[in-house]
Amino acid sequence: MILWLLLLMSPCCLAVNGAAAGLGRIERCDTRCSQGLHCKTKPDYLFPPPCQTPADGLSTSSVFHNVSLSTVMSCEGRQKCSLHLRIKTGLHLAESIHGVSICTVTTGMMSTCRVVSFTRASRQRMSGLQVVVENDCTVVSPGQKVMVTVKTVLSYCGIAWTGTYEAPDCISEDLQRHVPECITGRLSYDVNPQRKELSVSVADMLEDHDYHLRLCHKDFICIGTGANTVIKKEELVKSATLPYSRPLPCLCIEGWSAVMDAPRVQVCPFKERLEELWFGITFDPLEGTLSWEPACPVTAVVALCQEGEGGVCVDLPNAAQNVSREKIAFTKVDPHPRLCMKFTAGSQSWTRCPFTDARFQAWEVVATGRQGHEDVKMLSQIAAEFSVGLCERSKGSAVCQITETHTIHAEKNKAVGLNLTGKLCDSCLQVKRLDVKFAATVVHCLQQCNQSSHLKHAISSQSTWSWTWVVLPAGVLLSAVIIVTVVLHILLTVYRRRKQKRNGGCAFERQTDPAFECVAPALQTKPVVHGGVLVPDSPQ
Repeated sequence: MILWLLLLMSPCCLAVNGAAAGLGRIERCDTRCSQGLHCKTKPDYLFPPPCQTPADGLSTSSVFHNVSLSTVMSCEGRQKCSLHLRIKTGLHLAESIHGVSICTVTTGMMSTCRVVSFTRASRQRMSGLQVVVENDCTVVSPGQKVMVTVKTVLSYCGIAWTGTYEAPDCISEDLQRHVPECITGRLSYDVNPQRKELSVSVADMLEDHDYHLRLCHKDFICIGTGANTVIKKEELVKSATLPYSRPLPCLCIEGWSAVMDAPRVQVCPFKERLEELWFGITFDPLEGTLSWEPACPVTAVVALCQEGEGGVCVDLPNAAQNVSREKIAFTKVDPHPRLCMKFTAGSQSWTRCPFTDARFQAWEVVATGRQGHEDVKMLSQIAAEFSVGLCERSKGSAVCQITETHTIHAEKNKAVGLNLTGKLCDSCLQVKRLDVKFAATVVHCLQQCNQSSHLKHAISSQSTWSWTWVVLPAGVLLSAVIIVTVVLHILLTVYRRRKQKRNGGCAFERQTDPAFECVAPALQTKPVVHGGVLVPDSPQ
């Protein structure tokens, strides 16, 4: 028990953990001593004798020097290698030291000890010299923690070296290729977003074993999303196609060999797609609760904000929550189209506005023009209380300065009129719901000052259009009369000329001008004298 506590609590690690690529190879484990020092290995006593009082001058620092721990690899095939702990001990040999005892203890295992004893002749010959004892027969697993204790034989009280060591983990490429406990296979993939499929290929899988593939959501463990796909060891092409529904950042491809307690490997094709997490916002209209649950573990800040001009969303006070895995909820929320949820992860932010379709909108401000000013009413689908402030907005400023505030209680589905007669021109209404915890502030600007000018413009436009409809037809009619008159005059002139030609060139009209030569009597008659009066004969 004492050894186990030392293993967990000791901060000492006197040797490099051997995680570097390319571990040393041994053909078989063995114990080696310095040249000239003959030694042999045997199991330690089952019940070791009690320690003895050391002679003068013997101490841990004077006996043990340069004790080091490392990892070597023993292989029987390309994928059949095992890890061994190499313990190299340097010590100052004395006649009272007959050998060394090396004990190792690992998690969940009992202590294992072996004794390396020196022959009497060799230790007498090399007494007083620095010697080295090396043993590499302790088998360890990848990533395993080991506590090592080296003592002298005979055992002297208080003279012992103790250290801890952690074997290299499977992150070493050398282990991933040759140690069965670390062989996971290497996964590569192609994404088909149109068909929502992942084409997965496997390389360097464990020989003579089938291989499993699946999609899973990665958290503390990778939780599967469907059935496993098995790649048979006989298949020449080690590949499979896996369909997916959403490209979530925690959606991973997991693969492992078909052996007991096989290590697994995951690759996550969409780990950068954080924007896929900001969906699934729900609202309970009865409770007024706005909630969201992350589909993947994520470190983010979720806040309520009000969307303003230019798409900028301003955070509401005291409306932010940190999120990692659990569902978050905001209670007593007013479902207004300008109320949004902002997600911030790292230096990036995303905004989602769940009420933009006005499906859950509970109230609105309705304005109608009447008698030169706007008639403004509040229409609410639920019984609610509102703060209505009259404010003025300066030119070039987006800030509305409140001049007076009123509290209005609205009944369900009953319009509440706001008496604004005599109020200042170009003023605005700032409306906010009071009976909830989180609400947007809505500004509705009035236009009553411009009603007269708008009316004059409308009347002027109407008069212009009226005169246009009178003058335009009259002009068309006059043009038609002139055209008809000209055509008739031309026809009459042509008719007269044709008739004149038919009558010999003279017209029947009475001529008063003596210059006309075509005036002649139609018949020649002789004058008859009657009593001295000359009377012309009457024509027959």
